[in-house]
Amino acid sequence: MPIIALGINHDSAPVAVRERVAFAPEVMPSALAEARTALECRELAILSTCNRTEIYGEVAPELLLAWISDYHGVPLDQLSGCHYQFSDELAVRHMMRVACGLDSLVLGEPQILGQMKSAYAVARESGSVGSTLHNVFQQVFSVAKKVRTETAIGENPVSVAYAAVSLASRIFTDLGQQTALLIGAGETIELVARHLLDKGVKKLIVANRTLSRAQSLAEDFGAEAILLADIPEYLPRADIVISSTASQLPILGKGAVETALKQRRHRPMFMVDIAVPRDIEPQVAKLDDVYLYTVDDLRGVIDEGRRLREQAAEAAHHIVDAAAHAFMREQRSLQAVDSIRSYRQQAQAVSKDELEKALIQLRAGGDPEQLLEQMARTLTNKLIHAPTVALRQATADGDLERLRIAREIIGLQPQDAGQDSHNSAAAPEKKNLK
Repeated sequence: MPIIALGINHDSAPVAVRERVAFAPEVMPSALAEARTALECRELAILSTCNRTEIYGEVAPELLLAWISDYHGVPLDQLSGCHYQFSDELAVRHMMRVACGLDSLVLGEPQILGQMKSAYAVARESGSVGSTLHNVFQQVFSVAKKVRTETAIGENPVSVAYAAVSLASRIFTDLGQQTALLIGAGETIELVARHLLDKGVKKLIVANRTLSRAQSLAEDFGAEAILLADIPEYLPRADIVISSTASQLPILGKGAVETALKQRRHRPMFMVDIAVPRDIEPQVAKLDDVYLYTVDDLRGVIDEGRRLREQAAEAAHHIVDAAAHAFMREQRSLQAVDSIRSYRQQAQAVSKDELEKALIQLRAGGDPEQLLEQMARTLTNKLIHAPTVALRQATADGDLERLRIAREIIGLQPQDAGQDSHNSAAAPEKKNLK
């Protein structure tokens, strides 16, 4: 049975559908066990993220879709109109594209590779990964690493949060030594915190209007939580300030920043104001030792990053296509192992049988030279019998393609496509001429 990749993602279905077919991490092992039993399949893996749910394995796609419908209680006709499916080489190529971030909402995003590795690990621990899926996943991970190494698919910022952190890394040579003050506790600030941690920042301070929300976010990242009113006290410690709130009035004024700079002995401060309306007074940009950027400043960075990622994606697609084709070619060649082994055993059995007959006659006093000639003749006839029958049948049927393939398999030189047919038809005429 072919390898199948079946799924629903941000391009094929709205969030209202995607959230209904998602698998929570805690139910993944039981879902895998239930699916394998219901579908009577040995190998299965499930990838479930906020933007996609995909299932990989050796299973009939129509049965798999019906199981998803039954498991999540979503009408089958609803899933039929918003899912996609691939098989064999196309399935492997799709998995590679997903792992490389080529199929992501944000082109080249790196988190998806970790999520695929997690899906593989859970499936393996659940006993639903055999040799087929193991080989596929290992190749997928290898290609994803190659794409990350040989292209710039993930190096250029394409989101406001990533762009802000990318700019910070240009100002400071070692972000691991810097302290970051994050103002706000929404989704953008959460993304900023993740990117800062990825860049090595160890000291984070989260300031918010409500302390409970700041504490909730701070717990996830090992940060300090403070109120907005406490910012003047903590600002002198901040090398990086990134703000994104819904405030209608500025939170940081020129005076507060001036005071902080004096206490810092004018060590530089990097500030990014992502908020609209702005959280940081524009006059702050006029202060020496302050690098202040707004959303508009980041736009150019984001547009350039998106353009560079799209260029890198072209190279990544070539790597993926070549790797998927090579992998499936190798897998198909492995399928010939059993046939080759059987053919070799058959030939060895014929050889052994003829050798034993010759040895018996030799021990009985037979002429060695005659016996060798007879054994060679008999062995040749037996070994070429099946190919000879196939060649005759292909010629009689006029199946030139089968004839060409047969000649190639048994090692004959290429010839004119109609030569065998012509020779077989001409043979009676030669007899008549005699």
